[in-house]
Amino acid sequence: MEITATEIAFLALLMFIGLLVYLKVPQQIAGALDQKSQAIAHELHEARRLREEAEKLHAEYEAKRAAAESEAKAIVAAAKEQAATVAEETRQSMMAAMARREEQAEDRIASAGAKAADEVRAAAAEAAIAAAERMIRERMNDDAQAALVRDGVGEMARKFG
Repeated sequence: MEITATEIAFLALLMFIGLLVYLKVPQQIAGALDQKSQAIAHELHEARRLREEAEKLHAEYEAKRAAAESEAKAIVAAAKEQAATVAEETRQSMMAAMARREEQAEDRIASAGAKAADEVRAAAAEAAIAAAERMIRERMNDDAQAALVRDGVGEMARKFG
């Protein structure tokens, strides 16, 4: 029986595989693959953890952003309300000031009217006195003066005498 080259190659292959098995190369390859798969699994686990952490942070920041937006809206609403209140207070104070000024103007007008009426009365009284004085001078003669003096003296005598 002759051994052919194919058979020698086959025997060499079997010996090579046997040597590999004896040297525990398949176990080392399997161990390296297991280590690599464990490293990959660890990296995947770490990636999941980081992703969850990032999602958590994202949710926190979204909540903070929403809270900041609502706070900003509340601040704007409060500012608008305060501005409306200030505007209303200003309008009311201006209306009160206008009413005071109108009242002051009416008082001044009334005062000026009363002063003018007093001046007219005073002028009328002066005119009446002047007219009465003129009339008395025109009607007063020596006989009338003597009669007035006699009446005055008689009345004084009655009161003091």
